[in-house]
Amino acid sequence: MSHSVYVVGAGAAGMMAAITAARQGKKVTIIEHRDKAGKKILATGNGKCNFTNMYMDKECFRGSNNDYIMDIYNQFDNNAVIDFFKHLGIYPKIKNGYVYPNSGQAISISEALQNELRYLNVDIITNTNIRKIYDNKDGYLIITDKGEYKTDSVIIAAGSNASPKSGSDGSGYRLAKKLGHTIVPVLPALVQLRSSSPFFKEVAGVRTDGSVRIMSGRECVAKDSGELMLTDYGISGIPVFQVSRFASVLLNKNEKVIARLDFLPEMDFTECKEYIRDRIYSYPDKSIKDNFTGILNSKLLNALLKELKIDINMSTGNLSEKQIIDIANGFKNFSINITGTNSFDNAQVCCGGVSLDELTKNTLESKLHKGLFFAGEILDVDGICGGYNLQWAWSSGYVSGINC
Repeated sequence: MSHSVYVVGAGAAGMMAAITAARQGKKVTIIEHRDKAGKKILATGNGKCNFTNMYMDKECFRGSNNDYIMDIYNQFDNNAVIDFFKHLGIYPKIKNGYVYPNSGQAISISEALQNELRYLNVDIITNTNIRKIYDNKDGYLIITDKGEYKTDSVIIAAGSNASPKSGSDGSGYRLAKKLGHTIVPVLPALVQLRSSSPFFKEVAGVRTDGSVRIMSGRECVAKDSGELMLTDYGISGIPVFQVSRFASVLLNKNEKVIARLDFLPEMDFTECKEYIRDRIYSYPDKSIKDNFTGILNSKLLNALLKELKIDINMSTGNLSEKQIIDIANGFKNFSINITGTNSFDNAQVCCGGVSLDELTKNTLESKLHKGLFFAGEILDVDGICGGYNLQWAWSSGYVSGINC
């Protein structure tokens, strides 16, 4: 009888693990607690599924052990992923390094994987919740609400807490913990940041190019730039998502978190002051409102000056040197207290998860239980925006599937 493998979770990592294991001649079964496989894939890349990226570097992935992450990635890298999906009929379209299916539809990726699972005779048991997994030394016993299953190996690819409506409800962490594994605190990542400042009620809906820095005391722990979205509760947009996991970790430690926003990233602080002085010199009698029109979104400019207690209707020539510096600081270094993140419902992924320190080198097999593997978001690995979290799903799914 062939070696049997049960995969927990029919997301990206779980389906990749199942396909890889089945291609090795193993008898594979997936247990999924939702009614169908691949639900979370459908929401990726705004429904277009940015499934990998042409640029790869260890800085694109975050976790407690980046060398381990890259050892896994290098076994099934972005080029291997593109070739894998080409074989399944997915023609890649590359835009600014981001790789999409040429169809422009995330469902193409999900259906290609499910078609391959059918071709390989992989069974998928849906609408089934796992209560516990027992290591019987000669195999595993999986207890579910629909019955019991015996198997030689188990791959837990049950996702994280992010986007629970898609099926990621954190149940995999509970299974891993019952098996003795350490869970690094699981927190929202790639998520919006919240502030209690009334400033945001006045700028809600504004989109502007800029940069964001996350500060812990005087240290900048993360920064990114691009289009910022100002909301009634705080800040959003891809640059905010990219740095949010660092804010999450600091907040979880009850540390004070400051975000510094630069609304004029194309000029430095000295150039900004000179620009303001030039406006004063050119039109000293004009109001600040008229003299600075076009430099920032009018809603944002009004709110910034109000925050600085500067009358927008005063003549520019009446600005003091201190006020000039204050305006330059407002444009270039606007500081806000971050009081929290949005919930797991709004997070694209999580940081934290099953500790990589408890997995054997290069295999994703548990050091505590022979024949137990992990893959995907359940691990203490998260990527930046741009296809990196799916790349981790493919790489870790492949490695767990090939070694199980």
